[in-house]
Amino acid sequence: MKIVVCVKQVPDISQSKVDPETYTIIRTGVDAVVNPFDLYAVEAALQIKDKIGAKVTAISMGPLQAESALQEVISMGVDDAVLLSSKDFAGSDTLATSYAISQGIKQIGDVDLIITGRQAIDGDTAQVGPGIAEQMQHPVVTDVNGLLEIEEGKLKVKVMIEEGYLILEVPIPAVLSIGKGVGEPRMPSLRNKMRARKAIIPIWSPNDIDANKEKLGLKGSPTQVVKIFTPEIGGDVMYIEGEPHQQGNRIVEILSERHII
Repeated sequence: MKIVVCVKQVPDISQSKVDPETYTIIRTGVDAVVNPFDLYAVEAALQIKDKIGAKVTAISMGPLQAESALQEVISMGVDDAVLLSSKDFAGSDTLATSYAISQGIKQIGDVDLIITGRQAIDGDTAQVGPGIAEQMQHPVVTDVNGLLEIEEGKLKVKVMIEEGYLILEVPIPAVLSIGKGVGEPRMPSLRNKMRARKAIIPIWSPNDIDANKEKLGLKGSPTQVVKIFTPEIGGDVMYIEGEPHQQGNRIVEILSERHII
């Protein structure tokens, strides 16, 4: 089996701030980390590798510094990695990102399974995984929290829902977005750490993945952030006297007056 796992390097949210003029995240002076949900995606890919044998390739899109994120997942046991990096990718929304990554996956070729984290902590959209599935015309299962069976041409997975969970069977090739239930990401081994240090990670531009530049970056992004702000938090305390039924009636009146109900 040939697996591609998608990895994103994100700013440490405990340190990050938003530029009030450009509405973009200030990355200067902020530590970069592997998106936590993507570590669970890596763990899921490596579990499959442990069970049936597979080649696992990590792919990321970002600045050259994102190479360190790929080295980190190689140290966990990923076989090799590819970085999509070019100024043409800058400013991509989830649609443009999905397109670029899918083109990179097509360039890798003959991929049986694509695994992503449930969402990125810097955007929280959870759209790129399904977007890649649409670009690749593959079935997708989101918020997978367990890998149950792996057979020829299909997977059986556990998906959490509000009422409990679902057991779904999905044909391969497919896209899975992974939640935390698959198990804690494994620690890097000394052997893989040494391998990661020596790893040569190719840098692919739009030309290398045969991408249409009109579909990349700001040009290819139909959505843009217009404004980001921190909502003001406040409230009034109101004491309502009377018997319980009188208090209840008064609460209903207040909510009705404020058009809440």
